[in-house]
Amino acid sequence: MRSLCGICLLSVVLAGCNMSASTPAATPHGRYVGIGAYSAGALWSKMAVSGPAKPTAATTADDEHVIVVVDSQTGEVRECGDYSGVCVGLNPWTRAIATSQASPVTLTRHLAEVARESQAANTTSAP
Repeated sequence: MRSLCGICLLSVVLAGCNMSASTPAATPHGRYVGIGAYSAGALWSKMAVSGPAKPTAATTADDEHVIVVVDSQTGEVRECGDYSGVCVGLNPWTRAIATSQASPVTLTRHLAEVARESQAANTTSAP
C-alpha cells in the first residue's frame, strides 16, 4: 500500500511540473559513453600492473568483466576492469598515459603458455 501511495505522489508531482515518469531529467549527460562489456579473458589477469594499495583491494585477477568506454570530450577509448578499476588506454594521442597502460600491454605470460599450463594441470589430475 505504501509503494502505491508513493507512486501516486510521484505521478502528481511529475504531472505538476509537466514531466512524465519516463522522461529523463534535463541534465547534461556524463563524459564517458559505454561501448560494451566483455568477459575478462585469461590474459587480462596477466597484465603487469602496479600492486593494489591495500591487501583487500581487487586486482585484475578478480575482474569478471572488462568495460569499454569512450571519453566523449577527447575520443579516448579505455578498457577497464569491473572490480580492479585498472584501465588500459587505447588512444594515447590525447595525452600521455603510463607506459604500463598503453597498448600493447606487457604480459607476465602469453596465452599459449597459459593454455599449456592448463593442459598440463588437467593431464596430471586425470585418473
